[in-house]
Amino acid sequence: MANESEQVCRTFRWGPRRRVDNTASLGDVLSGLMENRISPQQERFGLITDAWSQLLPVELCRHCKIVEVSGGRLKVSVDSSAYMYEMQLLSSELLKELASMCPQAKIREIKFAVG
Repeated sequence: MANESEQVCRTFRWGPRRRVDNTASLGDVLSGLMENRISPQQERFGLITDAWSQLLPVELCRHCKIVEVSGGRLKVSVDSSAYMYEMQLLSSELLKELASMCPQAKIREIKFAVG
């Protein structure tokens, strides 16, 4: 019997277990996130917003804002249906200009929504 219990003890290595510390500091995690995910998106988004403000007349800029850029689609929120209609009339020209000013963004479509 003692022999069996010795084998069990050796098999399972009874005693205190050493724990591996897999923790990371919040600062390290956030730094990695900023460096790998957010900064490249922010850089691309910033270039688009700069180009957008250069292309639109000041009056139109006051009534619309870029909400999202993803999957080749630029989503723009407009504060009234009248300005949305005006933006839709300009959308093909805006799309061409944005494609030439920000080719890395690969914008293929502009969607407007009142909001």
